[in-house]
Amino acid sequence: MNFGFDLDLLKTFTAVVDCSGFTKAAERVRLTQSTVSQQIKKLEVNLGTSLLRRDKSTGTVETTEAGELLLSYARRLLAMAEEAAEVMRRPLAPRTVRLGVPEDFAGRRLIDLLSGFSAASPHIRLDTVSGWSTELRRLLDAGEIDLALIKREPGDGACLASWKEELIWVESATRSVETDPVPLAVFPVGCIYRDRAIRAIERGGRRWRIAYTSQGLMGVQAAVASGLGISLLPSEAVLTEHRQLRPTDGFDDQPASEMALVKGRASLSTEAQSVGQFLADSLGSNCHDAGA
Repeated sequence: MNFGFDLDLLKTFTAVVDCSGFTKAAERVRLTQSTVSQQIKKLEVNLGTSLLRRDKSTGTVETTEAGELLLSYARRLLAMAEEAAEVMRRPLAPRTVRLGVPEDFAGRRLIDLLSGFSAASPHIRLDTVSGWSTELRRLLDAGEIDLALIKREPGDGACLASWKEELIWVESATRSVETDPVPLAVFPVGCIYRDRAIRAIERGGRRWRIAYTSQGLMGVQAAVASGLGISLLPSEAVLTEHRQLRPTDGFDDQPASEMALVKGRASLSTEAQSVGQFLADSLGSNCHDAGA
C-alpha cells in the first residue's frame, strides 16, 4: 500500500463528497467524469480500502467509514496547502525603511506616531536611529538611512515637509537661578536649541556657562525643573514644572526653529515614500520640495 497523499486526488475526493456525485464533482474540479472516477479508484488503491459507496436508487454517493475518516484529514491537508501557498505568494520579508529622528523626538512620542503606520502597513518594517541633526545628516549622505527628521534653521535647504517649532526660555517654576553668568541646561554640541541659546545670550552682552548637559529631552527637562539651569526648548517640551522667561526677565523672544523631513541623495523606494507621506500627513506639513 502507498500511503503518500496526492493533493489533487484528495481535492477530487472532497469534491465528490461535497457534490454527492461524480458528475457535479467533475464540473467543480474541471475534469471529465471518467478522470474523476479514475482518480478516486487510484486513491482507493493507494490506501487499500474503499472510500465511497454508490446508492443505486438515487445515483448519489456517500462515504464509507474509512472515507469519512479520510475526509477530515483531507480537508485539513488541503487547507494547510492553501495557507502555505498564500504565504509563499507574499513577500518573504517586510521591506525596511530606515528613519532618523532627533534625540528629543525619540521615545514615547515617536512610538505613538509610528504605531498607527505599522498597523496600517505591516509589510513595511521601520528601523529608527536617533541622533542630533549633524549626525543624521551624515547618515543620510552616507546612505545609511533613507529619511530623517532634523531640527534646523527655517528654510535651510530642500525638504519633503517641514514644521515650525516655537522656542521658549524656561527655568524652574519653584527655584529661580542666578543669571550672571546664565547657567544653561542644554543638549550636546550640534543641537540647534543649544546654539540658539548661546548666541542669543551673547548678543545681549551677557555671560553664560554650561550647567548641565544631557543627550535626552527628559534629562534637560528635569534639570530645568530642579533649578540646575535655564534652557531654550520647543513649546511642546515645556512642563508644568517650568516657568516661561520673558523679555521682562531679560530673555528676549526667539524666532521659531524648524523640524524638517529630508532624504538622502538616492531616490526613495515606494515604501520610503509611504513613510514620508505618513509623517507629512500626521505632523501637518507646510513645505513640499525635493521630490522622491
